[in-house]
Amino acid sequence: MPAADLDAFDRAILALLQRDNLMPQRLIAEQVNLSAPAVQRRIKRLQETGVIAANVAVLDPVRAGRALTAVINVHLFNDRPDLSREFRARIAAEAAVQQCLYVTGETDYILIVTAADMDEYQAICRGLFEGDDNIRRYSSSIALERIKTGLQIPVHAKAQD
Repeated sequence: MPAADLDAFDRAILALLQRDNLMPQRLIAEQVNLSAPAVQRRIKRLQETGVIAANVAVLDPVRAGRALTAVINVHLFNDRPDLSREFRARIAAEAAVQQCLYVTGETDYILIVTAADMDEYQAICRGLFEGDDNIRRYSSSIALERIKTGLQIPVHAKAQD
């Protein structure tokens, strides 16, 4: 899909919503110098076009009982779609997988996984990887500290705006 055509007002609204999605539209309107109905129309359009993909609560994993975070590198024997379809379905179905990236290079997939503890982490790995003959190997790095975690997408102005 091509990138949406965002003007300066859209980018300003998106920047505010990414910091606080519960900010009242009248406050957004004041900050971006539009009327509240104009902000409402723009937000609706941004949702309908998929620029705003979801409205969610971002949880602190430690306070939510998910203190362990692991980065997992998965190496397949063959990454053909027909051979990796079941693996991708398992990843999509596993709630503990926060992100899954199909990447270039030596690794085929990088997963970010949260777990309550090491026992749960090992159970998640068994469910994701055991019995899949297409998985060559996987390696894990356990996060010692979260330096930065974010979901915000930069919405900088274009040069012509």
